[in-house]
Amino acid sequence: MATAYCVKCRKSVSMKNEKSVKLKNGRPAMQGVCPSCGTKVFRIGRG
Repeated sequence: MATAYCVKCRKSVSMKNEKSVKLKNGRPAMQGVCPSCGTKVFRIGRG
């Protein structure tokens, strides 16, 4: 489980439904959903 910062909850959460994505500049990232509020969370540098 990858962790990311949820802006709505204002805390670091473990992502739900995470997937690896690649940014336009080629850097790896992880995208998922906050388990408590359902907001999209994003973490650059993990792949």
